[in-house]
Amino acid sequence: MATNRKKIRLCLLAAGRCAKRPGSVRSLAAIVTKGLCLALLAVSFTPHQSAAADNTAQLSNPSRSLSAHEVAAALLTTETQPEVAPHPKRANFEREHKSRDAQHVADWVVDSGDNRGMPFVIVDKIDAKVFVFDADGRLRGAAPALLGLARGDETAPGIGDRKLSDIRPEERITPAGRFVASLGFNLHGKDVLWVDYDGAVSLHRVVTNNPKERRLERLASRKPLDHRISWGCINVPANFYNDVVRPAFTGTYGIVYVLPETRSISKILESYYDVEFRRETGTTANLGKGTVPDLQQ
Repeated sequence: MATNRKKIRLCLLAAGRCAKRPGSVRSLAAIVTKGLCLALLAVSFTPHQSAAADNTAQLSNPSRSLSAHEVAAALLTTETQPEVAPHPKRANFEREHKSRDAQHVADWVVDSGDNRGMPFVIVDKIDAKVFVFDADGRLRGAAPALLGLARGDETAPGIGDRKLSDIRPEERITPAGRFVASLGFNLHGKDVLWVDYDGAVSLHRVVTNNPKERRLERLASRKPLDHRISWGCINVPANFYNDVVRPAFTGTYGIVYVLPETRSISKILESYYDVEFRRETGTTANLGKGTVPDLQQ
Protein backbone atom coordinates (compact mmCIF):
# COMPACT_ATOMS: atom_id res chain seq x y z
CA MET A 1 0.00 0.00 0.00
CA ALA A 2 2.87 2.37 0.83
CA THR A 3 4.35 1.72 -2.59
CA ASN A 4 1.01 2.49 -4.25
CA ARG A 5 0.70 5.76 -2.35
CA LYS A 6 4.22 6.69 -3.43
CA LYS A 7 3.32 6.05 -7.08
CA ILE A 8 0.18 8.13 -6.83
CA ARG A 9 2.15 11.03 -5.34
CA LEU A 10 4.72 10.74 -8.15
CA CYS A 11 2.05 10.86 -10.85
CA LEU A 12 0.21 13.81 -9.31
CA LEU A 13 3.47 15.66 -8.65
CA ALA A 14 4.43 15.27 -12.29
CA ALA A 15 1.11 16.72 -13.36
CA GLY A 16 1.42 19.59 -10.90
CA ARG A 17 4.92 20.54 -11.99
CA CYS A 18 3.94 20.69 -15.65
CA ALA A 19 0.84 22.72 -14.81
CA LYS A 20 3.04 25.50 -13.38
CA ARG A 21 4.88 26.17 -16.64
CA PRO A 22 3.70 29.52 -18.09
CA GLY A 23 2.98 30.03 -21.76
CA SER A 24 2.86 26.35 -22.63
CA VAL A 25 0.94 25.26 -25.71
CA ARG A 26 -0.22 22.20 -23.84
CA SER A 27 -3.49 21.83 -21.98
CA LEU A 28 -3.64 22.15 -18.20
CA ALA A 29 -6.74 19.98 -18.15
CA ALA A 30 -4.96 17.29 -20.12
CA ILE A 31 -2.00 17.34 -17.73
CA VAL A 32 -4.11 16.97 -14.59
CA THR A 33 -6.28 14.29 -16.20
CA LYS A 34 -3.21 12.32 -17.21
CA GLY A 35 -1.83 12.57 -13.68
CA LEU A 36 -5.00 11.14 -12.16
CA CYS A 37 -5.28 8.39 -14.78
CA LEU A 38 -1.69 7.37 -14.26
CA ALA A 39 -2.25 7.26 -10.53
CA LEU A 40 -5.10 4.79 -11.03
CA LEU A 41 -2.98 2.85 -13.51
CA ALA A 42 -0.16 2.58 -10.97
CA VAL A 43 -2.28 1.01 -8.22
CA SER A 44 -3.80 -1.54 -10.64
CA PHE A 45 -0.42 -2.98 -11.67
CA THR A 46 0.33 -6.67 -11.20
CA PRO A 47 3.48 -7.49 -9.16
CA HIS A 48 5.49 -7.95 -12.37
CA GLN A 49 4.36 -4.57 -13.66
CA SER A 50 5.08 -2.94 -10.31
CA ALA A 51 8.62 -4.27 -10.40
CA ALA A 52 9.15 -2.75 -13.82
CA ALA A 53 7.79 0.57 -12.56
CA ASP A 54 10.07 0.47 -9.50
CA ASN A 55 13.08 -0.12 -11.75
CA THR A 56 12.08 2.90 -13.81
CA ALA A 57 11.61 5.08 -10.73
CA GLN A 58 15.14 4.32 -9.60
CA LEU A 59 16.49 5.57 -12.90
CA SER A 60 14.57 8.84 -12.85
CA ASN A 61 16.02 12.14 -11.64
CA PRO A 62 13.82 13.53 -8.80
CA SER A 63 15.24 17.04 -9.27
CA ARG A 64 14.00 17.19 -12.86
CA SER A 65 10.47 18.26 -13.79
CA LEU A 66 8.76 15.13 -15.06
CA SER A 67 5.76 15.35 -17.36
CA ALA A 68 2.78 13.07 -16.88
CA HIS A 69 3.35 11.72 -20.37
CA GLU A 70 6.94 10.83 -19.45
CA VAL A 71 5.59 8.92 -16.47
CA ALA A 72 3.31 6.98 -18.84
CA ALA A 73 6.22 6.18 -21.10
CA ALA A 74 8.27 4.99 -18.14
CA LEU A 75 5.53 2.75 -16.79
CA LEU A 76 5.04 1.16 -20.21
CA THR A 77 8.74 0.44 -20.76
CA THR A 78 10.66 -2.51 -19.35
CA GLU A 79 14.40 -3.03 -19.18
CA THR A 80 14.33 -6.09 -21.42
CA GLN A 81 13.11 -6.45 -24.99
CA PRO A 82 10.04 -8.65 -25.66
CA GLU A 83 10.81 -12.26 -26.50
CA VAL A 84 11.03 -12.72 -30.25
CA ALA A 85 8.75 -15.38 -31.76
CA PRO A 86 10.50 -18.52 -33.10
CA HIS A 87 9.19 -17.85 -36.60
CA PRO A 88 9.14 -14.37 -38.18
CA LYS A 89 5.86 -12.48 -38.04
CA ARG A 90 4.76 -9.73 -40.38
CA ALA A 91 2.29 -6.86 -40.32
CA ASN A 92 -0.86 -7.22 -42.41
CA PHE A 93 -1.27 -4.16 -44.62
CA GLU A 94 -4.14 -5.80 -46.46
CA ARG A 95 -3.73 -4.33 -49.96
CA GLU A 96 -2.84 -0.84 -48.85
CA HIS A 97 0.04 0.80 -50.72
CA LYS A 98 3.03 1.38 -48.47
CA SER A 99 6.69 2.30 -48.77
CA ARG A 100 9.48 -0.17 -48.20
CA ASP A 101 10.42 1.57 -44.96
CA ALA A 102 6.85 1.43 -43.62
CA GLN A 103 6.62 -2.28 -44.43
CA HIS A 104 9.95 -3.09 -42.78
CA VAL A 105 9.29 -1.15 -39.58
CA ALA A 106 5.75 -2.52 -39.19
CA ASP A 107 7.08 -6.05 -39.69
CA TRP A 108 9.72 -5.46 -37.04
CA VAL A 109 7.12 -4.14 -34.58
CA VAL A 110 4.98 -7.25 -35.00
CA ASP A 111 7.88 -9.71 -35.05
CA SER A 112 9.63 -8.25 -32.01
CA GLY A 113 6.51 -7.37 -30.02
CA ASP A 114 7.92 -3.87 -29.54
CA ASN A 115 4.37 -2.48 -29.29
CA ARG A 116 3.89 -4.40 -26.01
CA GLY A 117 0.49 -5.74 -27.02
CA MET A 118 -0.91 -2.28 -27.78
CA PRO A 119 -2.23 -0.68 -30.99
CA PHE A 120 0.40 1.13 -32.99
CA VAL A 121 0.76 3.72 -35.72
CA ILE A 122 3.34 4.10 -38.49
CA VAL A 123 3.83 7.67 -39.71
CA ASP A 124 5.71 7.74 -43.00
CA LYS A 125 6.94 11.32 -43.36
CA ILE A 126 8.49 10.83 -46.78
CA ASP A 127 5.23 9.49 -48.24
CA ALA A 128 3.09 11.69 -45.96
CA LYS A 129 0.93 8.77 -44.89
CA VAL A 130 -0.36 7.30 -41.62
CA PHE A 131 -1.12 3.63 -40.92
CA VAL A 132 -3.03 2.48 -37.83
CA PHE A 133 -2.72 -1.15 -36.70
CA ASP A 134 -4.35 -3.19 -33.98
CA ALA A 135 -2.21 -4.89 -31.36
CA ASP A 136 -1.69 -7.96 -33.59
CA GLY A 137 -0.45 -5.96 -36.55
CA ARG A 138 -3.59 -5.96 -38.67
CA LEU A 139 -4.24 -2.69 -40.49
CA ARG A 140 -7.25 -0.78 -39.19
CA GLY A 141 -6.91 2.03 -41.70
CA ALA A 142 -4.57 4.35 -43.59
CA ALA A 143 -4.80 7.97 -44.69
CA PRO A 144 -2.72 10.85 -46.05
CA ALA A 145 -1.31 13.28 -43.49
CA LEU A 146 -0.02 16.83 -43.21
CA LEU A 147 3.30 17.15 -41.41
CA GLY A 148 5.78 19.72 -40.15
CA LEU A 149 6.81 22.37 -42.65
CA ALA A 150 10.54 21.77 -42.16
CA ARG A 151 12.48 18.65 -43.05
CA GLY A 152 14.22 17.03 -40.09
CA ASP A 153 13.92 14.41 -37.37
CA GLU A 154 14.63 16.26 -34.12
CA THR A 155 12.80 19.19 -32.55
CA ALA A 156 14.46 22.09 -30.78
CA PRO A 157 14.77 21.69 -26.98
CA GLY A 158 11.90 23.30 -25.09
CA ILE A 159 9.85 23.94 -28.21
CA GLY A 160 6.69 22.65 -26.51
CA ASP A 161 6.78 25.55 -24.05
CA ARG A 162 7.16 28.26 -26.67
CA LYS A 163 4.46 30.32 -28.35
CA LEU A 164 3.72 29.43 -31.96
CA SER A 165 4.74 32.94 -32.98
CA ASP A 166 8.22 32.27 -31.56
CA ILE A 167 8.79 29.12 -33.60
CA ARG A 168 10.84 29.73 -36.75
CA PRO A 169 9.92 28.01 -40.05
CA GLU A 170 12.99 25.76 -39.90
CA GLU A 171 11.91 24.58 -36.44
CA ARG A 172 8.50 23.37 -37.58
CA ILE A 173 9.55 19.70 -37.53
CA THR A 174 7.65 16.48 -36.94
CA PRO A 175 10.10 14.51 -34.79
CA ALA A 176 11.01 10.92 -35.68
CA GLY A 177 11.10 8.12 -33.13
CA ARG A 178 9.08 5.77 -30.95
CA PHE A 179 6.46 7.50 -28.81
CA VAL A 180 4.04 6.22 -26.17
CA ALA A 181 0.76 7.82 -27.25
CA SER A 182 -2.63 8.41 -25.63
CA LEU A 183 -5.78 10.40 -26.21
CA GLY A 184 -6.08 13.76 -24.50
CA PHE A 185 -7.16 17.35 -25.08
CA ASN A 186 -5.49 20.44 -26.46
CA LEU A 187 -5.78 24.05 -25.28
CA HIS A 188 -9.05 24.43 -27.17
CA GLY A 189 -10.62 21.41 -25.50
CA LYS A 190 -10.52 19.26 -28.63
CA ASP A 191 -9.50 15.63 -28.34
CA VAL A 192 -6.16 14.70 -29.89
CA LEU A 193 -3.74 11.79 -29.82
CA TRP A 194 -0.70 13.04 -27.92
CA VAL A 195 2.49 11.78 -29.57
CA ASP A 196 5.44 13.81 -28.29
CA TYR A 197 3.80 15.43 -25.28
CA ASP A 198 6.73 17.56 -24.16
CA GLY A 199 7.26 18.73 -27.74
CA ALA A 200 3.53 19.55 -28.02
CA VAL A 201 3.20 17.25 -31.04
CA SER A 202 -0.09 15.44 -31.51
CA LEU A 203 -2.02 13.61 -34.20
CA HIS A 204 -5.39 15.26 -34.77
CA ARG A 205 -8.09 16.18 -37.24
CA VAL A 206 -6.92 18.49 -39.99
CA VAL A 207 -7.00 22.15 -38.97
CA THR A 208 -8.81 24.33 -41.51
CA ASN A 209 -9.12 27.71 -39.78
CA ASN A 210 -6.61 29.39 -42.12
CA PRO A 211 -7.97 29.25 -45.70
CA LYS A 212 -4.65 30.47 -47.12
CA GLU A 213 -2.97 27.22 -46.07
CA ARG A 214 -5.40 25.13 -48.18
CA ARG A 215 -4.96 22.15 -45.87
CA LEU A 216 -7.82 20.08 -47.28
CA GLU A 217 -6.47 20.61 -50.78
CA ARG A 218 -3.01 19.64 -49.60
CA LEU A 219 -4.33 16.43 -48.04
CA ALA A 220 -5.79 15.44 -51.40
CA SER A 221 -2.56 16.19 -53.28
CA ARG A 222 -0.41 13.30 -54.51
CA LYS A 223 2.75 15.36 -54.07
CA PRO A 224 4.36 14.68 -50.65
CA LEU A 225 5.89 18.17 -50.61
CA ASP A 226 2.39 19.69 -50.61
CA HIS A 227 1.77 17.92 -47.30
CA ARG A 228 4.43 19.89 -45.43
CA ILE A 229 2.60 22.77 -43.75
CA SER A 230 1.99 22.16 -40.03
CA TRP A 231 3.89 23.39 -36.99
CA GLY A 232 4.95 19.80 -36.32
CA CYS A 233 1.66 18.11 -35.55
CA ILE A 234 0.27 15.29 -37.69
CA ASN A 235 -2.98 16.35 -39.39
CA VAL A 236 -5.26 13.63 -40.78
CA PRO A 237 -8.75 13.68 -42.35
CA ALA A 238 -11.47 14.19 -39.73
CA ASN A 239 -13.34 11.01 -40.62
CA PHE A 240 -10.11 8.98 -40.37
CA TYR A 241 -9.42 10.37 -36.90
CA ASN A 242 -13.02 9.76 -35.78
CA ASP A 243 -13.45 6.29 -37.29
CA VAL A 244 -9.95 4.80 -37.00
CA VAL A 245 -7.57 6.66 -34.68
CA ARG A 246 -9.87 7.47 -31.78
CA PRO A 247 -11.49 4.00 -31.54
CA ALA A 248 -8.06 2.32 -31.70
CA PHE A 249 -6.73 4.35 -28.73
CA THR A 250 -9.88 4.63 -26.62
CA GLY A 251 -9.19 3.19 -23.18
CA THR A 252 -5.60 2.26 -23.96
CA TYR A 253 -2.15 3.60 -24.64
CA GLY A 254 -0.38 2.77 -27.88
CA ILE A 255 2.86 3.33 -29.74
CA VAL A 256 3.45 5.78 -32.58
CA TYR A 257 6.48 5.18 -34.79
CA VAL A 258 7.42 8.25 -36.82
CA LEU A 259 9.83 7.23 -39.58
CA PRO A 260 12.89 9.42 -40.13
CA GLU A 261 13.66 11.39 -43.27
CA THR A 262 17.22 12.60 -42.62
CA ARG A 263 18.63 9.74 -40.54
CA SER A 264 18.66 5.95 -40.87
CA ILE A 265 15.97 3.91 -39.17
CA SER A 266 18.50 2.05 -37.03
CA LYS A 267 19.71 5.37 -35.61
CA ILE A 268 16.20 6.29 -34.53
CA LEU A 269 14.99 2.84 -33.44
CA GLU A 270 18.00 1.26 -31.76
CA SER A 271 16.51 -2.22 -31.36
CA TYR A 272 15.29 -2.36 -34.96
CA TYR A 273 16.27 -5.32 -37.13
CA ASP A 274 15.32 -6.49 -40.60
CA VAL A 275 12.76 -9.31 -40.39
CA GLU A 276 13.70 -10.74 -43.76
CA PHE A 277 17.34 -10.88 -42.66
CA ARG A 278 16.20 -12.69 -39.50
CA ARG A 279 14.27 -15.22 -41.61
CA GLU A 280 17.31 -15.94 -43.75
CA THR A 281 19.95 -15.99 -41.01
CA GLY A 282 18.07 -16.71 -37.80
CA THR A 283 19.56 -13.70 -36.03
CA THR A 284 18.09 -10.40 -34.83
CA ALA A 285 21.45 -8.74 -34.32
CA ASN A 286 21.53 -5.08 -35.30
CA LEU A 287 22.77 -4.80 -38.83
CA GLY A 288 25.88 -2.75 -39.44
CA LYS A 289 26.20 -0.36 -42.33
CA GLY A 290 26.90 -2.28 -45.49
CA THR A 291 25.39 -5.58 -44.28
CA VAL A 292 22.17 -4.95 -46.16
CA PRO A 293 21.00 -1.95 -48.19
CA ASP A 294 20.08 1.02 -46.01
CA LEU A 295 16.29 1.23 -45.83
CA GLN A 296 16.34 5.02 -45.68
CA GLN A 297 16.62 6.17 -49.28
